[in-house]
Amino acid sequence: MSPDGGLPEGRVCSHLTALPASPGTPYEVCGPCRARGWTWTRLRWCATCGHVGCCDSSRGRHAYAHHARTGHPVALSLAPDEAWAWCFVDEVFLVRVPGEDGSGSPY
Repeated sequence: MSPDGGLPEGRVCSHLTALPASPGTPYEVCGPCRARGWTWTRLRWCATCGHVGCCDSSRGRHAYAHHARTGHPVALSLAPDEAWAWCFVDEVFLVRVPGEDGSGSPY
């Protein structure tokens, strides 16, 4: 994991060991938005169950709603120009650094 310079020193994500190496092949839509006929800005993928929801800049904020409903801690960005994740529980921004620690976790 690469430290995020904007975070207070010592903040860590206690869920790093549970992160998958990649999201596999997630859906490329926010299901709850699609069901309502809404559009979304960016998609986030739940590292626990694979649920795809829209970001906080989107109308539905479905990634956060999923976390609030389930308690699943980490969402990864699915945007091709973003390589980060967010831990809702520990409030830590994770930056992808492939192969840094050899643990298999990309963060």
